[in-house]
Amino acid sequence: MPRAAPLLGCIADDFTGATDLANMLVRGGMRTVQTIGVPRIPDAIDADALIVALKSRTIDAAEAVAQALAALAWLRAQGCRQFFFKYCSTFDSTGAGNIGPVTEALLDALKDLPGSDFTIACPAFPENGRTLYCGHLFVGDVLLNESGMQNHPLTPMTDPNLMRVLQKQTHSKIGLVRHDMVAKGPAAVRAAFDTLRAEHVRIAIADAVSNADLYTLGEACSELALITGGSGVALGLPASFRSTGRLAQAEPVRIEPIDGPAVVLAGSASRATSAQVAAWRASRPSFRIDPLAIARGEAVVEQAVSFAHGHFSGARPQPVLIYATTTPEAVKAAQRELGVARAGQLVEEALADVARELHALGVRKFVVAGGETSGAVVQALGVQALRIGAQIDPGVPATVSTGERPLALALKSGNFGAADFFSKALGYLDEMRP
Repeated sequence: MPRAAPLLGCIADDFTGATDLANMLVRGGMRTVQTIGVPRIPDAIDADALIVALKSRTIDAAEAVAQALAALAWLRAQGCRQFFFKYCSTFDSTGAGNIGPVTEALLDALKDLPGSDFTIACPAFPENGRTLYCGHLFVGDVLLNESGMQNHPLTPMTDPNLMRVLQKQTHSKIGLVRHDMVAKGPAAVRAAFDTLRAEHVRIAIADAVSNADLYTLGEACSELALITGGSGVALGLPASFRSTGRLAQAEPVRIEPIDGPAVVLAGSASRATSAQVAAWRASRPSFRIDPLAIARGEAVVEQAVSFAHGHFSGARPQPVLIYATTTPEAVKAAQRELGVARAGQLVEEALADVARELHALGVRKFVVAGGETSGAVVQALGVQALRIGAQIDPGVPATVSTGERPLALALKSGNFGAADFFSKALGYLDEMRP
């Protein structure tokens, strides 16, 4: 029987965002495969959805565009019929950021397909407290610029008006699909799309304050060549594909447990990760990575590896936390001394080196907090693709790498997860529940 072409081809601008999206599609019954970067060998993959995870959120816009177009070319070669550009639910992207340029480049590259003249931008994820109202992004009950994201070391978000943010990044005219229109259903949203097209709008921020809105948008976007947003928008896509008879209900993904020691690695400075680090440190062993100590030439990686090995190889093996998470003030102090890029790079490289060394010592289960950190770690571990398992917390699934000696991983966006996420994630990786 010939392989059916994938229905959806996705490009994610970081690795935790890719697993977040994969989790959403699997929950909707889509057989989903996530690759780490553009696969080097163009093998056909039997799946309903393919996700190429890039590490492009904070790189130069021209390079981000080049990587996205390479991913798109591979996805089109796989036979994908519709495309999704996934970015963070807090729209992590400064005025010089990558969301606008990548969106425009993808639309240009898809101009041979129907519905490529227009797309939406919707990072809303109500299940995790991200909602869009009148084009303004809320995190919980506060605006984006009051949520802690204004202190992000790489992509400080100081403006909650996404129309303004996106307009600074693009040559295209930006519009808005207001919530009162979304509330009227898919037909009304499609009519709003047509009105915006007539006004020469190419990208529209789409309001969403509930899962019902996301289902509406999923159906309304069925004829668009490209959809952009957070993983929340993908909530409505499986139902849309199923309503047209293109998607059958998939069986739950079952993944066998993986034996071996475990470690938690945290590079994010977000409020959520800070709370998770504090909860862990209250009763369990931890070691802090200090970028200033690394810059002074201290053997920080060796010390961290020795600390972890001493705990998981002792008489009573324990997982440990290796973390760089600290206060916004401490982050800014390190950035003043080292520069923003170098401070972040030192932390990423150190945590990647720790992961590589611990893997060599037998660690096969990794919980990683932070999109940039997760990207550095999976690259250091040589992970090529992931199978997606059960949801741990909204937006974060348990995963297992493909290959002869698979690893169990939970890759978490810095802003996601409850305070007990680290302990909970290790429990899921131990059991690998379907």
